Amino acid sequence: MTTETLPLNLLKANAELQLRLTRLLQESSHQWLDSVKEASSQGIAETSAEIEGVLRSANWQALASLPTEAFWRQFQGCVAHVQTFQQVAIKNQAAFTSGLHQAIESWHKAVSSALGSDTPFADVFKQWNALWSQTTEATQRKAPKGD
Repeated sequence: MTTETLPLNLLKANAELQLRLTRLLQESSHQWLDSVKEASSQGIAETSAEIEGVLRSANWQALASLPTEAFWRQFQGCVAHVQTFQQVAIKNQAAFTSGLHQAIESWHKAVSSALGSDTPFADVFKQWNALWSQTTEATQRKAPKGD
């Protein structure tokens, strides 16, 4: 790699990193929107069922007990929704973190390749290379297997 093509190669590597990060953010946003849409649909179905219960009640005692019953059903439903959202949040964050790691690793390889060993900038990047390699190895050892 020559020093004449170095700026172009670094620009390409940085542009690719920026585009990958943008895509990751968009994918993460879509996952959250899908989760919220599903929760909203469930809420609409539950509310429709409550309305049907009010319309079907034939006596005062059944009608009088609806607010209390509705409160406890809503409370239990909220607990279930919180647990579901926690699982979704963990899954989304893990996917985002994995994608971010892959994007930075690709950027790192592209920059290392662009710098090569025959440019004056190579020495500047060597220390970061060593630190990145150690961090990547440590992360891979700690990463859970499977799933």
